[in-house]
Amino acid sequence: MQIEDKIADLIRKTTSSLPPDAMRALKDAARREAKGSSARMVLDTLVRNAALAARNGTPMCQDTGTLTFFVDERLRHAVTPSVVGRAVAKATERGWLRRNTIDPVSGRSIDTNVCAGAPVVHYAAAKGARPSVTLLMKGGGSENMSRQYSLPDASLGAGRDLEGVRRCLLDAVHKAQGYGCAPGILGVCIGGDRACGYEEAKMQLLRRLDDRNRCAELARLEERVFKEANALGIGPMGLGGRTTLLGVKIGSRPRVPASFFVTVAYLCWAARRRTVRIDMEDCR
Repeated sequence: MQIEDKIADLIRKTTSSLPPDAMRALKDAARREAKGSSARMVLDTLVRNAALAARNGTPMCQDTGTLTFFVDERLRHAVTPSVVGRAVAKATERGWLRRNTIDPVSGRSIDTNVCAGAPVVHYAAAKGARPSVTLLMKGGGSENMSRQYSLPDASLGAGRDLEGVRRCLLDAVHKAQGYGCAPGILGVCIGGDRACGYEEAKMQLLRRLDDRNRCAELARLEERVFKEANALGIGPMGLGGRTTLLGVKIGSRPRVPASFFVTVAYLCWAARRRTVRIDMEDCR
């Protein structure tokens, strides 16, 4: 199979099949909600929707989102933006992606979903023996709930420390309420500049929901924010319940003394992320 076709197939699978850890998280959350409650009904519906999409190979959500590809740097000369663009155009033509790209000046639909800046392609440091391409599909509703804070923030009583970060994250959850298709997942970056903060926050969304942060302090913060956010009672789609978040994933980037940013990339329940391995023989 050619690399272009492998990436097109990656798109098809990502848009139609939840990762196993995300599906387990939804099922576990549904079992924790009271029978007959709005929260239980919503979560059961999401589970059925995801299962049906996987079975039929069709998109689980009409908003197929912004496509962000993280490409192993060893594949830079084989998996070029042009190759990725052709794969996206092919996936769009076959109905695996909605015509989802709009020129912001003219308002014109870019029906192939391919133009300068779309899709997004990042080249990442090599990991593992076999190089890979990872796709994150993030819908517009969840993107609208992403936020960036600059500490100190007097309105939150948030200083330049992890307690200040905690206050920012709970504020982001409270402001999101049921928007962005809760239950959501928080990808977080502490530090960095305004641009790389969002990049790192989105990369945190590639982590499995059941993993544990290698930094003990950040692991404790993830667990605390997760518990406190789910105690707010916002619930699935903002209708109340025990499940407001499915996960909290926090990373960090170096900062300059004058700046202390906390960046939150909010992801909806449809944690559409998937990786395909590329054999180096395919690149010759």
